[in-house]
Amino acid sequence: MTCQLTAVCFDASGPLRLAQFWAGLLGREVVHDAGGAFLPGTDTQLGLRFVASRAERVGENRLHLHLTSASLADQQQTAARALALGAGHIDLGQRPEEGHIVLADPEGNEFCVIEPGNKFLAGCGFLGEIACDGTREVGLFWSAALRWPLVWDQDQETAVQSPRGGTKVAWGGPPVAPKQGRNRQRFDLAPPAHGARRSEVDRLVSLGATRLEVGEDGTVMLADPDGNEFGVLTPR
Repeated sequence: MTCQLTAVCFDASGPLRLAQFWAGLLGREVVHDAGGAFLPGTDTQLGLRFVASRAERVGENRLHLHLTSASLADQQQTAARALALGAGHIDLGQRPEEGHIVLADPEGNEFCVIEPGNKFLAGCGFLGEIACDGTREVGLFWSAALRWPLVWDQDQETAVQSPRGGTKVAWGGPPVAPKQGRNRQRFDLAPPAHGARRSEVDRLVSLGATRLEVGEDGTVMLADPDGNEFGVLTPR
């Protein structure tokens, strides 16, 4: 059995407030857990987890979320709902003709509301994509780690998607900005079974991951080939 990618985990100064923002935007329920707040996903839509952290943001985030739209009116409604919930507009050098709307959540995490008609995200659901900075090597690592097929591999850009469909995870290729401190967003993996977690961690290391530490809650922290932290959670 293989670890399952269950959530993108966000460090947050106010995890409950941030969870409530994303719950309102995505139409999900907040589930409280010992580490913070969780928005469960489905078989085809990734979950989001929010945990308390006092660490200041250093440098740019290495990933952001892409939300899809069924029409121009739908895109505007999603953006308006996000702004009403506490988001703000942000300028990352995007051009008007690009069509997507770039926003930041109440703690400054960027996300995009993608224009309708985007063929790459067709059928991926509302949370259509986790867009990451990263090399081709890291895309190949995650394809092997999750046993998700590559659905894009061109010009050093890669993307993977669960065999069940849904949210894609994509890496934009080089150049990748130098890593500055711990990422404020990272992947949470659920282990296949209590007895199999050690062998699964060993498999991830054999694929190119680096062991970092074991957290107070038992989460095994690793880093992928680009140095991005991720956690293999304690079996529940």
